[in-house]
Amino acid sequence: MAKYIFITGGVVSSLGKGISGASIGKLLQLHGFKVNMIKFDPYINVDPGTMNPYQHGEVFVTSDGAESDLDLGTYERFLDLYTSKSNTNTAGDIYKTVITKERKGDYDGDTVQVIPHITDEIKRRFSALKDECEISIIEIGGTVGDIEGLPFMEAARQFKLENNPEDVLSIHVTLVPYIAGAHELKTKPTQHSVNKLREIGISPDMIICRTEQPLDDSLKRKISLFCNVKQECVIEALDVPSIYYIPEALYKQKVDVLVIEKLNIKPKAKFDKTWFTKIESLSEHHKIVKIAVVGKYSDLKDAYKSIDESLNIASAELKAKAEIHYLGVEDKNLINKLKWYNGILVPGGFGNRGIEGKIKAINFARENKIPFFGICLGMQCSVIEAARNLAKLKNANSTEFDETTKYPVIKILDEQKDVKYRGGTMRLGNYKSEIKKNTLAHSLYKSNEIEERHRHRYEMNPEFIELLEKAGMIVSAYHKKVLPEIVEIKSHPFFIGVQFHPEFASRPMKAHPIFKGFINAALKNKN
Repeated sequence: MAKYIFITGGVVSSLGKGISGASIGKLLQLHGFKVNMIKFDPYINVDPGTMNPYQHGEVFVTSDGAESDLDLGTYERFLDLYTSKSNTNTAGDIYKTVITKERKGDYDGDTVQVIPHITDEIKRRFSALKDECEISIIEIGGTVGDIEGLPFMEAARQFKLENNPEDVLSIHVTLVPYIAGAHELKTKPTQHSVNKLREIGISPDMIICRTEQPLDDSLKRKISLFCNVKQECVIEALDVPSIYYIPEALYKQKVDVLVIEKLNIKPKAKFDKTWFTKIESLSEHHKIVKIAVVGKYSDLKDAYKSIDESLNIASAELKAKAEIHYLGVEDKNLINKLKWYNGILVPGGFGNRGIEGKIKAINFARENKIPFFGICLGMQCSVIEAARNLAKLKNANSTEFDETTKYPVIKILDEQKDVKYRGGTMRLGNYKSEIKKNTLAHSLYKSNEIEERHRHRYEMNPEFIELLEKAGMIVSAYHKKVLPEIVEIKSHPFFIGVQFHPEFASRPMKAHPIFKGFINAALKNKN
């Protein structure tokens, strides 16, 4: 019988529901349980694929090609699993499913309503992974009280009622703010949030309190009394240097024991504390490496969440600390700023804003022998830069930015030309590539074949490969021997551009080989 843990949030957004759920999942894994996580987002978009990163942070891509919330990246990194379409849901997708069924006549003439039809579809998806794991952790996005989140909360209430009490656990994540002027922590926002949740019909079994200051016993007693939760189930969640310390912080408060008792399950293995010691060892560093991420959404760190994590993970494995700075592509002083960095990374993006800034940054990295790593659009911009400055193809460009360019070194695939809808129509998910021997890519992967996740519409134009290779840029990997996947500059100490998104495959203690190679090259650039 599958067990379920629901994670909801209150007071404000961005409290770390996904990290809290993933940390509890990690503890349960260390007890030997098979755990998975599912995200439910209340917005009407079918998925976040068409949303500006400033609206919602990065778009994470699952191995089977679903565009999803960045929390799925957290799930994968903490639990070392591979998510799929079943791990991500939105109100838009759920309503779309129900409306499609109604149009087909599947409801036998019923008046289709939020209750029971929408809530039934939500509950069906709550159970989507019941045959693949022993414990499903279900995160409901947004905060309690949001209008768009009410059907999800109602579905969670029904789900708890329809299952055995020992099969469903409810955890609420709230904020206990510190009022500096009064030198006092305030529990009232938590009280109001839990009261709102109880009005819906859900009484939390545990409250995780985000706070800047430790909660003393008197505060825990107060929250316990007003929120109808046992005092030992009021959990303190202080900020920590790394999110990977959070499982141990929860372990010290016996969160795993409380969860196991409530779900009436027995540990399946002796608890493995070595994960904590390994994470602790990654915090030891003897050197600093300065990395510039030159992107279009540099004002929002979450727009590059997986890249940030991948750089930090790779640095930690090399006993270094990454100082990561996000520089805007439209900064007029960009090139002068780049002189202070050991490595330059140009990430993905869409649209023509700031493209010339990316190309200038790549030109600077190539000419000054600074380790360079281009991802997706960053790779495409490196091809444009090489075409213009090495192959002397004046004004070479991508047809995404200039449909009339004389030298379309990046172009849209024929099958993409007639696509009417933007959402879910790109090359998405895992694709295999073959790597050439005696290349930088082969030395990093130590393999002839790789499989990586993609999210793009435009490709490097094979018609220009021969000309570019004569000029000094080589293609070191292909998909089906036709589509270029990786480019390099042979005369450069470390210059690589990839069409895919390797950042989605990084894990603590399992740095992605390209990120590790990039950081290693950047460290050598310090000498």
